[in-house]
Amino acid sequence: MGITAKGKKNAGLLTEGSIAKGILSFAIPLFLGQLLQQFYNVADAWVVGNFADNDSFAAVSSAGNLTFLIIGFFNGIAIGGGVVISKYFGARDEKSVEVAIHTNFLFGLIASALSTIVGLILIPVLLRLMQTPENVLPASLLYLRVYFAGVSTIIMYNIGMSIMRALGDSLHPLYYLFISSVINVVLDLLFVAVFHWGVGGAAAATIIAQGVSAVMCIYRMCKMEGVARLDFKKLHYNGPMMHEVITQGLPTGIQNSVISIGNIVIQKNINSFGSFAMAGVGAYSKLEGFAFLPITCMSMALPTFISQNLGAKEYNRAKKGAVFGIITGVAVAELIGIGFYIGIEPLLRFFVDEEQSVSYGEMHAHVTTLFFCLLPFLL
Repeated sequence: MGITAKGKKNAGLLTEGSIAKGILSFAIPLFLGQLLQQFYNVADAWVVGNFADNDSFAAVSSAGNLTFLIIGFFNGIAIGGGVVISKYFGARDEKSVEVAIHTNFLFGLIASALSTIVGLILIPVLLRLMQTPENVLPASLLYLRVYFAGVSTIIMYNIGMSIMRALGDSLHPLYYLFISSVINVVLDLLFVAVFHWGVGGAAAATIIAQGVSAVMCIYRMCKMEGVARLDFKKLHYNGPMMHEVITQGLPTGIQNSVISIGNIVIQKNINSFGSFAMAGVGAYSKLEGFAFLPITCMSMALPTFISQNLGAKEYNRAKKGAVFGIITGVAVAELIGIGFYIGIEPLLRFFVDEEQSVSYGEMHAHVTTLFFCLLPFLL
């Protein structure tokens, strides 16, 4: 069964060898990839914060909750698709792997269309419900409309990354994300600092750069050999497999949506304090994304490890891997939380200079960082 262009039969299998080494060697490229993804997210906010006004920064830094509400649901189901692929890959069921890959890709196309339509329709309504300040509302609308007009690039990259990761390949998505991250930073500076396109330019830079990574992922999958190769002629609806993908991913999708709704309620309360509070808490949220990375990557590596071993009927190995992941995640999360509690103030100033904004960011951090140890049970 090939997962690479060279078609190495057992490449990507996590059913043999040291459990800790297997999980960590798979998680480290994920960590580097997510680190680049976080730089991706921060680039827009940093460029806007340094080359535009406070209202524009407030709009960009607070947009994450709304974008994740819509695409987080579909990305959660895509994770379920990765679990299905990993299970069949671990069991060496080549036919089912092929069907699962094409079903997951087809789901990505459907999710892209739905996310675009739903996002463009709901964004104005949701911004009003969140009581977005009138001075921030125009920038928020512009940023999110550009973002959702091209949201398919983000979803299709995540689908491609999920498929590759399910097959044990966490390196190639890392390469592609590095390239697109460089493109994003360059375009951010060009569109915002040079052309002065503001938040619309920042959103366009993200969409273009993410589109490059999506194209590279799809090209890679089309060049693979064996059952892992993506063939557009084989894209057709398979009811039982689609049902399995959605069944596996729906709990994660719902969880993502519930978390997003909770964050939107919190954001609504933050918005009521004005643009300085939005900027300060928004700056903290960008930094918080870095703190979450080790825990997030462990939570991404474990489903692949566990699913492959369940597929191979290595039940005891799967259980030991889960215990290792949870203990490691809790320890790392608490250490990061303590570090953020102590040193958050100078980090906030990387994004905002206004004392009011920094003060709001510090207050938020001194509450939330105390509970980082709970993150491994939520992500």
